[in-house]
Amino acid sequence: MWPDAVARALACFEDAFRQPGRYLNASEVWQPGLEVEYARENPEEAMLHLPHGARHDLGRLIARIDDAFERRTLPDPGPVSDRAEGGWWWSRIRER
Repeated sequence: MWPDAVARALACFEDAFRQPGRYLNASEVWQPGLEVEYARENPEEAMLHLPHGARHDLGRLIARIDDAFERRTLPDPGPVSDRAEGGWWWSRIRER
C-alpha cells in the first residue's frame, strides 16, 4: 500500500455518496483504479496490518460505508465473475 491509500479510498466513497439519487451511477467509461469498487480494496487490506484499536475504528467506518454502498447498488443478476472473489462489492452493479 502507498501513503494515504486509505484516506484516498475514503475520499472516493465520500464523493460517490454525494451523488444525488437512490442509486450510485456507473461511469460512462470504466476507469480502473478510480471506481469505488477499487477504493473498497484498500481499507480491507489496511485492516490486516493495523493494531487492534485502529482496526476496530476503521472497521466501524467501513461497516457504515458498506451499508451505504449496498443500499445504493443492486445485486448483479448475472453469474458471479472472478472479480467477485475479491470481495462482495464486486458482485454489485450501479445504474448507467
